[in-house]
Amino acid sequence: MRLGAAAWTQLDGRAPPLLVIPLGATEQHGPHLPLETDTLIAGAIADAAAAGRADMVVAPALPFGASDEHAGFPGTLSLGQGGLEAAVAALVRSAEGFAAVLLLSWHGGNAEPLGRTVARLREERRRVACWRPSHAGGDAHAGRLETSLMLAIAPQLVGAARPVGTTEPLAELHPLLREHGVRAASPSGVLGDARGASAEEGRGLLRDLVADFTAFADAARPAPAPA
Repeated sequence: MRLGAAAWTQLDGRAPPLLVIPLGATEQHGPHLPLETDTLIAGAIADAAAAGRADMVVAPALPFGASDEHAGFPGTLSLGQGGLEAAVAALVRSAEGFAAVLLLSWHGGNAEPLGRTVARLREERRRVACWRPSHAGGDAHAGRLETSLMLAIAPQLVGAARPVGTTEPLAELHPLLREHGVRAASPSGVLGDARGASAEEGRGLLRDLVADFTAFADAARPAPAPA
């Protein structure tokens, strides 16, 4: 079920489901991918994981995140870390009628503020957990991995270019990115190599990500109360 398309009566009187909130961003993704790439990928994972499940509801994706490192590119919009923390905390606190809240975050820049927010919410005894992707060998931003995913999810939004950006490991780039932003490391905005991306690879990646998130969701679901 998609929460935004449901009437409140469809939730009334039923066992509380898990609420999945996809978290994306509106930020540059090189010259070939749309600014909503992170949001579309997060939403696609959530929708596929919830398909056919009565115990999971997907909220409308939050299309803004902590994207200050991409501010040197036109079109990027950012809540900043503090703004994202406040927004996510308010959403989780308002979700009283759900068994638990699962934050499904694709954008890497959301990791630090979400970590702090989840810790604070758990201190308030709220049932919340955050999933972030882990894919061995994937490049950091707008490279082959994200290009392949977008070719599988929304090929009409993918441009013809397959740019090669900065390919240094993200750990080595972090100091430069933090101090001067992505544009200082990669004029194209790409942190990776988009050559070789394909829809077929994207569909395989999406299946793996959905399976990983589904296992995470099943583990995070509260155990039923004793009879």
